[in-house]
Amino acid sequence: MTWKKFSGEVIHSSILEEVEQAIIRETENGYKLKVCIGTDSQVKGTVTDFATVIVLLREHHGGFMYIAQDKSTQQMSIKERMLVEVQKSIETAYSICDLLDIYDVDLEVHADINTSPMFKSNKALNEAMGYILSMGFIFKAKPEAFASSTCADKMVH
Repeated sequence: MTWKKFSGEVIHSSILEEVEQAIIRETENGYKLKVCIGTDSQVKGTVTDFATVIVLLREHHGGFMYIAQDKSTQQMSIKERMLVEVQKSIETAYSICDLLDIYDVDLEVHADINTSPMFKSNKALNEAMGYILSMGFIFKAKPEAFASSTCADKMVH
């Protein structure tokens, strides 16, 4: 998976190295960090675009993010698509969680799933929540899930 900065600059080292360098840099600058990971998708004809983001939040001082995008031509129900989003977020969280533990950085996994039963995405809420929590991650859904519903959303529209 190719990761980029918000500016579009491609990250040539591993995302793990990049995140570690960012944690060291931001901590040395006196910031307390929290990491939020989320994925969103957009169906365009027969193609589904996915965007996964790693958002590093500086407590009370904004933040920055890394983005990975990919496409799928597999036909999916909305529930399947929501669970693929969650799977992509969990894979990303899992790949950096040991590093975050070392530096004592909190991690949240955000799902672009509405907690209101009036929305179609709600069908996937219980499975997504169970999946994320069973992996030991903190789970946030809409409206708290800004990593997926705002940050990743901007990358697929």
